[in-house]
Amino acid sequence: MDDALPPSPATIRALIDEQFPHWAGLPLDPAPMEGGSDNLLYRLGDDLVVRVPRHPNPHGTREDHWLRLLGRVLPVPIPVPLVGGTCGPNRLSFWTISRLLPGEDATTAPIPDHHAVARDLAAVVLALRSLPWPGPEPGPENGGRGAPLATRDEEVRNALAALRADPEPGIDLAGAAAVWRDALAAPPHDGAPVWLHGDLLPGNLLVRDGRLSAVIDWGCLAVGDPAVDLLPAWTLLSPAARATFRAALDVDDATWRRGRGWAVSFGLVALPYHRTRTPGLARVAHRAIVTAVSDL
Repeated sequence: MDDALPPSPATIRALIDEQFPHWAGLPLDPAPMEGGSDNLLYRLGDDLVVRVPRHPNPHGTREDHWLRLLGRVLPVPIPVPLVGGTCGPNRLSFWTISRLLPGEDATTAPIPDHHAVARDLAAVVLALRSLPWPGPEPGPENGGRGAPLATRDEEVRNALAALRADPEPGIDLAGAAAVWRDALAAPPHDGAPVWLHGDLLPGNLLVRDGRLSAVIDWGCLAVGDPAVDLLPAWTLLSPAARATFRAALDVDDATWRRGRGWAVSFGLVALPYHRTRTPGLARVAHRAIVTAVSDL
């Protein structure tokens, strides 16, 4: 069996047949669904999804453990793993099978009422923040989501330099740098760390009938600074709905400034990497920068 990552459809078929033979008869769609930059998703049968890593993910079991708990308390469905297996070199990476969740990802789904989706998102964020459990701290395994913004400064400066060398039309780099400086100057989070998703980008939000129907891809979950979960304000919502989202979460100025910094830093880092690899994610990154700059 080929142990390269990401696994080919033939390898995934073999993994299913070997590790979960009771599903050996279910058809596997060889065309991947949209799965983001870290994972690929494949439809299995009528109502299952196989999630496989694009890169080694020895921390995969951490996410799976917490999803089983979070799935009991959050106001929308999340992809709680039914089973998990190992794959990749030396079988050190993890893949899962979960139920297919309803909805279309928010990058393409029609959203007639952004205010309603803003309130739905706020309900998820508030539910996370209310959890009393200790949880995983931010670190390299979750991309530092929830850590102090200063830990991203070198990466952001490198991204700014890359975009100066190879400019992207429509991107105001001076404005983006100003947003980043403002975020770094904002007072840090001084409360207790809170639970956060860490990657609330449109591709990780499912919408059905104009409402948030599920939140997927929890690989960046952590307990830390809540500012990172403000990302949808600049990557998805209209300006008016952005205000609705902020009001529903009762966000103070310092947290809002840090959240805007997360948006621009995500955009700056993601855009040079994804514009030739993952055009859909590059468009989200472009929007994050433009919207954050216009909001300063």
